[in-house]
Amino acid sequence: MTTKAVNQLTQQGQAAKASARQLARLSARVRNQALLNIAQALEQEQAPVLSGNQQDCRAAQAEGMDAAMLDRLLLTPERLADMARDVRNVAALPDPLGESFDQSTLANGLRIGKRRVPLGVVGSIYESRPNVTVDIAALCLKSGNACLLRGGKESLRTNTALVALVRRAIAQAGAPAEAVQFVDNPDRRLVEAMLGMKEYINLLIPRGGVELIRFVAEHATMPVVTGGIGVCHTYVDRSADLEMATRIVFNAKVQRPTVCNALDTVLIHAEAAAAVLPRMAQELIQAGVELHCDHRALSILGPNAGPKVLAATEEDWGKEFLALIAAVKVVDSLDEALQHIETYGSGHSEAIVTEDYSAAQRFLEEVDAAAVYVNASTRFTDGSQFGLGAEVGISTQKFHARGPMGLRELTSYKWVIMGAGQIRE
Repeated sequence: MTTKAVNQLTQQGQAAKASARQLARLSARVRNQALLNIAQALEQEQAPVLSGNQQDCRAAQAEGMDAAMLDRLLLTPERLADMARDVRNVAALPDPLGESFDQSTLANGLRIGKRRVPLGVVGSIYESRPNVTVDIAALCLKSGNACLLRGGKESLRTNTALVALVRRAIAQAGAPAEAVQFVDNPDRRLVEAMLGMKEYINLLIPRGGVELIRFVAEHATMPVVTGGIGVCHTYVDRSADLEMATRIVFNAKVQRPTVCNALDTVLIHAEAAAAVLPRMAQELIQAGVELHCDHRALSILGPNAGPKVLAATEEDWGKEFLALIAAVKVVDSLDEALQHIETYGSGHSEAIVTEDYSAAQRFLEEVDAAAVYVNASTRFTDGSQFGLGAEVGISTQKFHARGPMGLRELTSYKWVIMGAGQIRE
């Protein structure tokens, strides 16, 4: 890593900080127009982005990238259209800046309350998924924050094209193009330099594998929001509607298996297992899912279940598969299911399928996760699906944000006190 590269990174941090001050003063109209310009560009200027993405995908495949990561890297015209839709959804959301809340009048006549303000500069270090570039840029612009982005080398060409598109679009709206900064040097040592830039970066959000997130959390000098590792369970209770359970499990596993809110483990109550598991397994296997079953599930499916049914090992519990693989375990009670989730869950997304109100309420009360579902697929843990437009990440920690992080999670507040000459005695 050269002194020139570090100096350039520092200059980007300085530019982002200066732009953040400008953004905070811009009207909602200008910030929204910048977003609408980005959405239009994503639909009308796709050629450079898709060309860069094709080069990135070919290079990644040649280097042996696994299928899950390749799927995250891939962009198509349809995925770009989805990104444009999400950006428009962000533009349509209420402006969070300047919102006054928690207002009261004290006995001495002081009117006191809070006013929502931007964080300043949001940094993000992430891998593979180029849609993250647009999601973070859009949410930061809407919330009045600048951003400093460092994607992985595997998506360098794609991200370079996306950032050029975004910067042109926001400049056309009268917003500072410098508000979106992208580190285009793939030198990994720049990550360490970025983690030391607390004077420029107010919040850092890593998105990627376990090792990246752990490294950032351990070495960052600024606040970090961690998450994204999703070991997601669906528990089929004894009172579950079996057709509903099959449909929910299938969707949670198959709809997009390479993302963090996809199902990893199915827990099935022993009283429901004989009725639901054969049909559930048949549909999953037909979709190409490999099932890693405990001995009770294996005995229900029988010795001729086929090559897609394997005996589970201890390593299967608590594993984020990111592929068409699911672990299956038969349990004797809700208590056993809750204990399994407590032991092996990652605090991301957990679901119960049940017609028993008390079981549903216990599950909601006792499962410690960012998103807890009753009779729905965990695939909904997503900023756009939660009505947030998009997300900068999914936090599995409890401070300062939890779950999909949208606009409000990218703001802070300041106390505003209105007086009429009061002094403290």
